[in-house]
Amino acid sequence: MSTNLNLKPHYSQFLFLIVFALLHFISIAMSDSAAKPLDSVDSSTSSAPAVHIVYTEKPEGEDPAPYHIRTLTAVLGSEEAAKEALLYTYKNAATGFSAKLTPEQVAEISKQPGVLQVVPSQTLQLHSGGGFGLHKLQ
Repeated sequence: MSTNLNLKPHYSQFLFLIVFALLHFISIAMSDSAAKPLDSVDSSTSSAPAVHIVYTEKPEGEDPAPYHIRTLTAVLGSEEAAKEALLYTYKNAATGFSAKLTPEQVAEISKQPGVLQVVPSQTLQLHSGGGFGLHKLQ
């Protein structure tokens, strides 16, 4: 008695499994490096000034920029030094500013009235998935 088994490969199922496995491995590889900081210097161990974002309370009845200059002046000693260190003033979604500060200045400014939080600025690089040709779609 002869049993005729049809052992023809199902190419569409096989192809689906290969593509699925490939996408799975690519997603695992990308998740390990998805959002790594580009900044390599740790500002907490260096005495060199680094960019920090200083979140402050919203000043009542005045533009935030002069308030931010006064806050920096209290730590840096002069309005000139404050203006030189100030990089940007935030006044829409959050109130605060970014400035180049040493670790000692970060500790000092954190104690100032109206300062809510001081965090190091980081630049992140996000992967876009361009490896699948999605960057060519328009």
